[in-house]
Amino acid sequence: MQNLKNAITLLRIPFSLFLMPIYWFSLSNTPVYNWPDALLIFLVLHLFLYPTSNGYNSYYDKDEGSIGGLKKPPKVTQELYYLVLLFDVLSVMLAFCVSMPFAVLIFIALMISKAYSYDKIRIKKYPILGTATVTVFQGSYTYLMIQIGLGMEMQQLFATNNLLLALFSTLFLCGSYPITQIYQHEEDSKRGDITLSYLLGIWGTFAFCVISFTLALALLSYVYLQTQQLQRLLVFVLFTMPIFAYLLYWMRKVKTDLRFADFEHTMTMSKISSVAFNLAFIIISYV
Repeated sequence: MQNLKNAITLLRIPFSLFLMPIYWFSLSNTPVYNWPDALLIFLVLHLFLYPTSNGYNSYYDKDEGSIGGLKKPPKVTQELYYLVLLFDVLSVMLAFCVSMPFAVLIFIALMISKAYSYDKIRIKKYPILGTATVTVFQGSYTYLMIQIGLGMEMQQLFATNNLLLALFSTLFLCGSYPITQIYQHEEDSKRGDITLSYLLGIWGTFAFCVISFTLALALLSYVYLQTQQLQRLLVFVLFTMPIFAYLLYWMRKVKTDLRFADFEHTMTMSKISSVAFNLAFIIISYV
């Protein structure tokens, strides 16, 4: 029972909170949908797809140090592998209840997440390819996948502004994903995983994230202003301010001592960002 409990812990289900903004953002840009499908898509992503990806990654990483959402991860056992397979099956089965295209896209996402972590492929060990895989598939791909699941018409789905918003999702993750690797440089390098954050270094990671967030904000501003959605833009800017305030505060601390680029500050940054962005996109849905 303890092994099963540890396996469930390594799925890091609460960590799905950090990826939830993409769901609300996609929903806010879907003109018509029904709530039962929207709820089912939410469950597929946040209770099954993301956790099974986390679990599979932990199975091959076998982390001894802190990982996202867990300061002291438990020991990996074979139960975790079987639990991941169960969640894979449940992900696709529940996705079929939404639609066949959505189920196919979920299956593809599962395979990509496996290739990211699987030791014989291990996309994760390549800094550029690994980052691109995560930010595209958890960003633009997921954004459009949700809309397909909600039944958006192809003409609306592939409209220029909607594709630009999908691109925003990827830039948005480019601004947050490398930060989550900033305290893992030593452990990642021991496994031979040269992450983008490791490649850039601590200050390079901060600079990359600031530039990515700035580009994301510029792109979102362009779309919202072009479509006369100034209220949405103001809501987003308002909720983004605490994130940049904490980032500047954190960078000043790291300037005095590099040891502040640690797990605790990374998780605080992630929590502030996820809460702020989730609230922003939920409110935007009703503006």
